[in-house]
Amino acid sequence: MQTILKLIGEKLSNAFVEAGYDESLAMVTLSNRPDLCEYQCNGAMAGAKKFHKAPFMIADEVVAKLEGDAFFEKIESVKPGFINMTLSRKALSDYMNAMEEDEKLGYEGDPNPHIVVVDYGGANAAKPLHVGHLRSAVIGESVKRIESYAGNKAIGDVHLGDWGLQMGLIIEELRDRKPELPYFDESFTGVYPSEAPFTISELEEIYPAASKKSKEDTDEGREFLNRAHEATRKLQSGDKACTAIWKHIMGVSKVDLKKNYDNLNVHFELWKGESDAQPLIPDMIEDLKNRGIAHESQGALVVDVQEESDSKELPPCIIQKSDGAALYATSDLATIIDREKTYAPKAIIYVTDKRQSLHFTQVFRTARKAGFVTDETELTHIGFGTMNGKDGKPFKTRDGGVMRLEFLIQDIADAVYEKIKDNKSMPEEEAKATAKMVGLAALKYGDLSNQAAKDYVFDVERFASFEGNTGPYILYTIVRIKSILEKYKEQGGNLENLVIPEADSDSFKKLGLALVKFPEVMNTVYAELAPHKVCAYMYEIADVFNSFYHNTRILGQEDEAKKKGYIALLKETLDVLLICTDLLGIECPDRM
Repeated sequence: MQTILKLIGEKLSNAFVEAGYDESLAMVTLSNRPDLCEYQCNGAMAGAKKFHKAPFMIADEVVAKLEGDAFFEKIESVKPGFINMTLSRKALSDYMNAMEEDEKLGYEGDPNPHIVVVDYGGANAAKPLHVGHLRSAVIGESVKRIESYAGNKAIGDVHLGDWGLQMGLIIEELRDRKPELPYFDESFTGVYPSEAPFTISELEEIYPAASKKSKEDTDEGREFLNRAHEATRKLQSGDKACTAIWKHIMGVSKVDLKKNYDNLNVHFELWKGESDAQPLIPDMIEDLKNRGIAHESQGALVVDVQEESDSKELPPCIIQKSDGAALYATSDLATIIDREKTYAPKAIIYVTDKRQSLHFTQVFRTARKAGFVTDETELTHIGFGTMNGKDGKPFKTRDGGVMRLEFLIQDIADAVYEKIKDNKSMPEEEAKATAKMVGLAALKYGDLSNQAAKDYVFDVERFASFEGNTGPYILYTIVRIKSILEKYKEQGGNLENLVIPEADSDSFKKLGLALVKFPEVMNTVYAELAPHKVCAYMYEIADVFNSFYHNTRILGQEDEAKKKGYIALLKETLDVLLICTDLLGIECPDRM
């Protein structure tokens, strides 16, 4: 289904050609003066020089070709050469009804559906999720949903940090605490226990204690760090005891991480980690060396990624340190090889802190130089800014620590609960469940409504407000529409086979004009992978709907045909808003 702008553009294009001008001049946009018109075309201005004619004369000729066209309520030429257009109410209702008959409300999606891997989450095993993990999780989940809605097979990979010194630190701290465990008995030849020797709570306490111990500038601290390095080396060399502990760490960690991601309504198709790429690294390094793509520099193995078009110097990508150790870049390259072999994706999207942009530039260029991906494979890094406190600095707890994500979610749910607990018709249990759902919407919307690359200030009071551009305001609007539709059904009304009539008021038409933008908005959202544009559109819809609601008798309308038409309009409004909330990973309660 063509977008409304495309339909208008085709009419303008034909008119320009009939008048003897280029069809390329028929560029239609939303009006920047909605008080004067709804759509505009400035092509006559662009054609004046080429055709040696005053812009208003060109515009006059084009408009003359479209006079009487039922698609427009009004079309006029305005000096010095603008073409202003107002859509007819019939054209608007026809388009809205066509949208409602379409499975995706007129959005065509990608004409060539393909496989996309979205790498987001970035959690570390043995560590709880904290506020620093929020943006990757919610932005990545939304990007994945946008890709899926476009018709692509989107595969989300959490890509856990599960390989490296942190594992050695945990192993050695566990040795100090529980030396009697069979993993530390070199003479043990039996089968290691299937049950982990620690709970998630113990594990989350073990790692920071081990990390602190390894940083102490004492003989004991240095000795502990050396032991941790040796344990890491043994693990990466396949030592049975270290591998058995590592499997326990991963098993316990994944259960807890899945629970916390589920609470955030974030779900991954793949639970892979850096460890999955390790078996591919030795052959990859040999291949890069043998083909002359990698070379030695100061003892390290590097790949030059500088290109002639670069305005500043770009350091080479280090794939192996002088001591033979691999780096994040090494793991990421091996992971790309694995993804190509397993899924052959057309695109791989990484959602991480924008401070990692250099790293991904180096990795992407190395992958292309080595032929690990095809020329058609899109490699994209979506870099996000930081979530800051009201002081403008990265968000911290009152005592200066990094807040656990589950505590942040609870804080905002509590703030919402304070606002809805006075609703006496809602039982306590339902009120708390609703507060959690609305609180999560407040948190996600507060984050996603900002352009990903920008930093933003986390403000519980503002995010939890039921007024303004917030998640609760959007949900309250949805609940209001749901309530009206339910009451209509209780009155004996049927929500099937509804038809949206021609607008009978300005507020009706404004809501219709906002709804018909949906396919165009989705095209932009998908092209730019921009969740914040979904938020901006939802807020626009909610705003114009509430204006219509306050200016219109809906259920109290005595004319049944009119009432049915209004209900049809509300149903489409709800459909659009629910698609948008789903794209953001936001769920909506039935009442608030």
